[in-house]
Amino acid sequence: MKKNSLLGESMLLLSAFIWGIAFVAQRVGSDMIGPFTFNAVRMLIGGLTLLPCIYFMRNKSNEKKNEITKQQWLKSNNKLLLGGIVCGSVLFVASNLQQIGMSYSTASKAGFITALYIIIVPIIGIFFKKRPSIALWISILIALCGIYLLCITDEFKISSGDILLILSAFSFSIHILVIDHYSPLVDGVKLSCIQFFVCSFLSSIAMAFLEVPNVSSILHAWLPLLYTGVLSCGIAYTFQILGQKRVNPVIASLIMSLESVFATLGGWIILGESLSLRELSGCILLFIAIISAQLPVKNAIGFRYMYKR
Repeated sequence: MKKNSLLGESMLLLSAFIWGIAFVAQRVGSDMIGPFTFNAVRMLIGGLTLLPCIYFMRNKSNEKKNEITKQQWLKSNNKLLLGGIVCGSVLFVASNLQQIGMSYSTASKAGFITALYIIIVPIIGIFFKKRPSIALWISILIALCGIYLLCITDEFKISSGDILLILSAFSFSIHILVIDHYSPLVDGVKLSCIQFFVCSFLSSIAMAFLEVPNVSSILHAWLPLLYTGVLSCGIAYTFQILGQKRVNPVIASLIMSLESVFATLGGWIILGESLSLRELSGCILLFIAIISAQLPVKNAIGFRYMYKR
């Protein structure tokens, strides 16, 4: 059991690292091609990456299919298709808001601001009559202080990039809730694969109307596209599924929150980004808020969801 737990924790830690460095890749990609072009290609790569995984899992799926009636199988596939379309549509909004925002921000700030979904999701849960704990309210207050230090300038202004990233964090929170609704009903890997293709399709439409893509620019951005497509969308997601089956949900969410730290380290080491003392203090406060929001509290109703893009 301990060996399985250690393996699961290792998978989740590797996923957090991959996602953290993905912010660096996205930041680099934003200087090479437009945001809709970037997401159209990388989501397509992500969907294609998951196809072999679905193929190798087909035997297990066939066994389940033999146990249910044809009507039940059709109903399940209709839910899968509907879930993929809904999740992909929300992912389209969230991922493109994030990619556009990163054109005006840094990988370090983007990592911490996006990670706010861990706090935003329980806040949205209030409207679904989920009782938040006192610790959550304290986390929200700390997060607000962190955002102020990280994003608000001395002139009390917030950049357009930071606003887009905050809107992206809200969108990812909605995406997590939609995933939470559909994932127990259908195959998670197939759901993810379909949503990547849907997001790619919608991004392609936006790309056709709002950008002027060319093959040479896309080929020039091959490294960030492959990284975010194959590693971030395909491999890291699969590792998350396998890892969470072996690890306590609270521990899993704590490990996953390290993606914001890896994003900062990646921005510093790879891109040479630097944070002022004020911005660094904001990152620290946000990280404290993210961690404290996930700690178990007696008699509080849990409302934690783990899903990545």
